[in-house]
Amino acid sequence: MTSFPELSSPSPGSAAWRALLALAVVFVLLATTGWTAVRAQRGDRDPLAASVDAWRHATLKGHPLPDPYSSPRRLSRWFDALDKAGTDRLVRRFPLVVGNLNGAPVDLRYRANRVALRQAMAVERQRMHDSRLTPLGRTDATRRMDRYQDLLGPGRQILAFDPAGQGRAAEVFGDLAHAGRVSIVVPGVDTNILTFQKTGKPYSATVGMARALYRNERTDAPETRSAVIAWADYTSPAGIGMDAATGKLAAQGALRLRGLVNALPAPSRVSLMCHSYGSVVCGVAARDLPPSVTDIAVAGSPGMRADHASDLGTSARVWAMRDSGDWIEDIPHLEVGGLGHGADPYSSGFGARRLSADGADGHAGYFEPGTTSLDNLARVGVGAVQSVSCADGDECTAGLT
Repeated sequence: MTSFPELSSPSPGSAAWRALLALAVVFVLLATTGWTAVRAQRGDRDPLAASVDAWRHATLKGHPLPDPYSSPRRLSRWFDALDKAGTDRLVRRFPLVVGNLNGAPVDLRYRANRVALRQAMAVERQRMHDSRLTPLGRTDATRRMDRYQDLLGPGRQILAFDPAGQGRAAEVFGDLAHAGRVSIVVPGVDTNILTFQKTGKPYSATVGMARALYRNERTDAPETRSAVIAWADYTSPAGIGMDAATGKLAAQGALRLRGLVNALPAPSRVSLMCHSYGSVVCGVAARDLPPSVTDIAVAGSPGMRADHASDLGTSARVWAMRDSGDWIEDIPHLEVGGLGHGADPYSSGFGARRLSADGADGHAGYFEPGTTSLDNLARVGVGAVQSVSCADGDECTAGLT
């Protein structure tokens, strides 16, 4: 007769107990959201993919256009050799490609994305009156029209724009082309073109986070040439479902984040400001980021898919903050079979420098003006790291020069 070893009940606090708790959370997610939390997709052909395909078969003055996936340095050299007539023609013919092309001059990307936004508005204007759509579909078209119109507002610098699916975008505050310090705000779940900015609770959305950070950086270091990027240019999980519990979308986002960083002006020092699931993206990206990334700060993190800061494989300083009322503290910080994101970056054993989050008021409040959390993020962004406020009991500035 085959016998099995006697199983004892795991003690609370043990690794086995935490694993069981994680699995329990997974089963709850499955019961409430299904195996995946898939966003409703619009049935249109992907306009950016179609434009890239056309680019690959096009010529300029009898010469083929470069591979849009070439290195940013190669693409930058190619654009530098073009005259104004050539760049104007590319913007007219391929606004989506130029507007999203790492290596294209930033001012050219801003101009191309304004053209792409106007074209996207024309599409949504037709959808608003399309009787084949449901009332919900026409409402979606109206909301997109409003958002695109907002993005076309005076002075807005749209660095990336993709209307496909739920939509992606990135916006710049400051002079990115000449910045010595660049901060990139990487947001978490439920980030798309419609939630890119919000009227109510503006500082819980990517644009509001970046705008508040830029203002603080300018106040703290007015002499520093700084810029902030509101980076919602990856597909984030929809809600707290299975996509949020795994690293698949984070891995895809990490590739896009690395592409952005590698295309930034060479003298810039870069800080990543990663909120919630955005910290998973930053953790996955960390190993392959260039030395120009000096700091990675995470707020309200579910984990960085690492057991210790040293496992991230980066020379950047790693900072972590969490408000005492943030619900993220209660999730299981471990990884079991690809589910979960590893150790708690705010725990003393992780090895991050722990920052005060006083005033943050919950999971969405880290970028609220007037909070210590925002002040700390701004000081990290401009390199004033010796003046940050540490979390209670932490010596987060030790060893800094």
